[in-house]
Amino acid sequence: QVDLVESGGGLVQPGGPLRLSCVVSGHTLSYFAIGWFHQAPGKEREGVTCISFDESTYYPASKKDRFTISRETAKNMVYLHIDKLKPEGTGVYYCAAGGCYSDYAPSWGMDYWGKGIRVTVSE
Repeated sequence: QVDLVESGGGLVQPGGPLRLSCVVSGHTLSYFAIGWFHQAPGKEREGVTCISFDESTYYPASKKDRFTISRETAKNMVYLHIDKLKPEGTGVYYCAAGGCYSDYAPSWGMDYWGKGIRVTVSE
């Protein structure tokens, strides 16, 4: 069983940075990929970025400028850093474990999901 727990959300001002964390238990990060997903209110969940088991990183075209994924293998932690937050960044962010091999987010196959962390971008 693989468990993922997100943290670092809350109320954030527009324009500011934000770092979300995902701690993974049940298996080492070198075994699978970890992806970050965002679900805005009233919208479908979409892939933001993914880091593969070999530390290759993938970003959909619309996410290449302000999002950065990284990991600390020894701590089984994966991070999502977001620059210049926008109000449309409001929503729930999920981390998930599975596989990713390209920038095309719909192709990412995730088997395990965290419960999500809420982020509100507002003054």
